[in-house]
Amino acid sequence: MPISGMTGFGRAEGALGGWTWAVEARSVNGRNLEVRFKGPPGFEGLERAAREGAQSRFQRGNITVGVTAKRSEGAVQVRVNVAQLERYLTLGAPLMKDGRVKAPRLDGLLALRGVVEADDSGLEPEAQAELEAAISGSIGAALNGLAVARLEEGAALSGVLAGQVDRIGELTGQAGAVAAGQPQAIKARFEARLKELAGEAATEERIVQEAAAMAVKADVREELDRLSGHVDAARTLLASDSAVGRRLDFLTQEFMREANTLCSKSQLSALTTVGLDLKATIEQFREQVQNVE
Repeated sequence: MPISGMTGFGRAEGALGGWTWAVEARSVNGRNLEVRFKGPPGFEGLERAAREGAQSRFQRGNITVGVTAKRSEGAVQVRVNVAQLERYLTLGAPLMKDGRVKAPRLDGLLALRGVVEADDSGLEPEAQAELEAAISGSIGAALNGLAVARLEEGAALSGVLAGQVDRIGELTGQAGAVAAGQPQAIKARFEARLKELAGEAATEERIVQEAAAMAVKADVREELDRLSGHVDAARTLLASDSAVGRRLDFLTQEFMREANTLCSKSQLSALTTVGLDLKATIEQFREQVQNVE
């Protein structure tokens, strides 16, 4: 399974027994998995389906699942409130008898407040369960669509990340080649400075001893070895079939730690230049890793 991103969108629709609904699932980057649910009143039980569905498919990201549901007008039972209608007629009877108002039409009576009532009582338990099961299926379909979108993002990220890891490897090799000249450069620099200060008292033996001590402090072979090891680890993670975002994030910190030490030990401007390029590439890698599940 290729790496997955954390940004995407999925949608599914459905209908059953006079009801229609739509489910939308969205996700953005997140350090952990957080699931939010928004649904219509009376369907609170769908939140469990949304949470369990997201948890079974994803490990990281802020995910929002929204459900909108509507009952068709033909499926809503209506009734005439005869008692309310009779109250209106009783109140209007004296006015009609005196001729001050005309006899009301049926459409006018039905438009009076409280005469026509919609039966908005809840569904029977079996019908409610059947409806929620159908909507839960649409939630699963929307989450599947979201998973596909995140994999598509991951596929695009894979090439970018692999290229950046290759670049880190190249710069590590360049740093090794440049660093090989550090001991001789340190010796030449120290020799010139010591002869400037001590003149004939600057013996070759002393120059070699002091330069050797300085070269040991400036030795970057360990940092380069660790950087090479981190490059291999990054390539392994990118080829993994599991969620690797957290481990790549941690590896990026290790990359930067070694690059910082390399720059601090550098005694050559050329090595410093390579080290700065290395840090810039690692930072670009870190930014992209934030999108990986």
